Amino acid sequence: MLPLILRYGLIAGVIVATPMLVIFFNAEPGKEPASGMLLGYLTMLVALTMVFLGIKHYRDKVKGGVIRFLPALGVGLAISAVASLIYVLSWEICMAKGGAEFIAFYRNAMIESARASAKTPEALAHAIAEADSFAKSYTNVPFRLAMTFIEMFPVGVLVSLISAAVLRNPRVLPARAPAA
Repeated sequence: MLPLILRYGLIAGVIVATPMLVIFFNAEPGKEPASGMLLGYLTMLVALTMVFLGIKHYRDKVKGGVIRFLPALGVGLAISAVASLIYVLSWEICMAKGGAEFIAFYRNAMIESARASAKTPEALAHAIAEADSFAKSYTNVPFRLAMTFIEMFPVGVLVSLISAAVLRNPRVLPARAPAA
């Protein structure tokens, strides 16, 4: 089972990491890539189709076409964890290239957003303090690793839950019999 988890997790990780690395290394300094967050989560969803395919492969090839919910969920969560770890590694590569610039950009974006919506000077001061605190915390590597991991893994949990629920029914996309 471990080779299956690693294979599908690595494929999902490469699918999610490649666009992120390409966009980050080709971005203009100080500018947010167009549709960065939307594109990131859409890429995660595409990558996490490997969870569904991995569970289906496990059900059809290893378990003889039948799988219960909890084993299916376990396979899905393991694939999601591998993919999320690759996502974290890729983000750390991006941080090594321009981490200080990203942190400053994100801090400034938080402050500008607060300026646009703050009703009082106190609310703006509080938002600036939060942005400064976040920027300081984000330089802490364990904090950053955890924050990056929880960007993707909860999406993987959701995809794993749905995939396990759907694929526990052996009539859903049954394995094809070999051609004679």
